[in-house]
Amino acid sequence: MNINLTMLGQLISFVMFVVFCMKFVWPYIGEAMRERQKLIAEGLDNAAVAEKKLEAANESVAIELDDAKKQAAELLVQARSRASQIVEEAKGQGREEADRIIHGAQAEIDQEISRAREELRTRVGELAIDGAEKILESTIDQAAHSEMLTRLSAEL
Repeated sequence: MNINLTMLGQLISFVMFVVFCMKFVWPYIGEAMRERQKLIAEGLDNAAVAEKKLEAANESVAIELDDAKKQAAELLVQARSRASQIVEEAKGQGREEADRIIHGAQAEIDQEISRAREELRTRVGELAIDGAEKILESTIDQAAHSEMLTRLSAEL
């Protein structure tokens, strides 16, 4: 291989280019690479922290979900209990209303019976008077007449 002047010039130019790059370009590239490496490391750290926070949040959500399910179950039990209580109260009120209606009807029946008895007594009294008038019109002795009146008054 022959080394000629052109090759020597190229070698000197290449060495100068390498020195120039190492002196002026390489520090900026190295700094950019270190910053990029630092950003990547911070990103990985942040990702690890975020993953831990996500796990904690998932645990918290699971706990909250369990609490919500428990509260829903308690509310359901309370609602069923309240519904049973309302049904029992309604049954009690229905019984009371039925008893009140029955007592009212019984009182009305008793009043009707009393009125009917009173009307019957009045009617029997009228019939007794009519019968007595007919008896008096006929000839019956005084003893039979008084005995008949005594029986009628005892029956009334």
